[in-house]
Amino acid sequence: MAGVAQGYTVEKLLGRPLNEVEKKHAPTRLWAIGDLSLASTGARVAVVGARKASSEGARRAARLAGELSAQGVVIVSGLAEGIDTSAHKSAIASGGRTIAVLGTPLNETYPKQNAELQQQIMFGHLAVSQFDLGEPVLRQNFPRRNRLMALLVDATVIVEASDSSGSLSQGWEAIRLGRPLFLLRSVAEKTALKWPGEMLAYGASILSATEELLEVLLIGATSDQAVFAF
Repeated sequence: MAGVAQGYTVEKLLGRPLNEVEKKHAPTRLWAIGDLSLASTGARVAVVGARKASSEGARRAARLAGELSAQGVVIVSGLAEGIDTSAHKSAIASGGRTIAVLGTPLNETYPKQNAELQQQIMFGHLAVSQFDLGEPVLRQNFPRRNRLMALLVDATVIVEASDSSGSLSQGWEAIRLGRPLFLLRSVAEKTALKWPGEMLAYGASILSATEELLEVLLIGATSDQAVFAF
């Protein structure tokens, strides 16, 4: 029920049983508030990346989230600074839907400046957390959040990230789960970074245009909106 935080299993939230690979890192209980149908119907794509995003990275995240939203895809991200914030805000501004997977309990916000955005998502979209109310916010919460996000979505896109970015934990979890993982061409071609080549060797794909992701999701573009290259 929207507006009321309730406890769920991952299987109940997704509306399907988990296989043995999915169960390995799945939390035993989730807390959720908002429109629960967003977690079990339609396509869901995580758009994630650096907290200290470049202006170009933030712009790319917003454009990708907006184009996916126009095709009915639910945008999932972690409510962090930078890429996550751009993705959530663009989905909402585009009239789309978004899910925030939190690294804090539902009654906490990190970063604090996203408190208003978190409230907007809770009462107009969906917020999910594996952390009980009153549980301390620890550094290790955020990689756990990213692993959960990889489980809840049909595909993950890393927009921009350094070799030490927490988003990489989500990329590796997506690969472990056998879920599509995309790296924007703009980050995949950065020769100073080690991680893109490693993930590509394990099955990640380079994303040059939104329509490539829509094809994997078996969604055809249904609007006249331009689909730009990345």
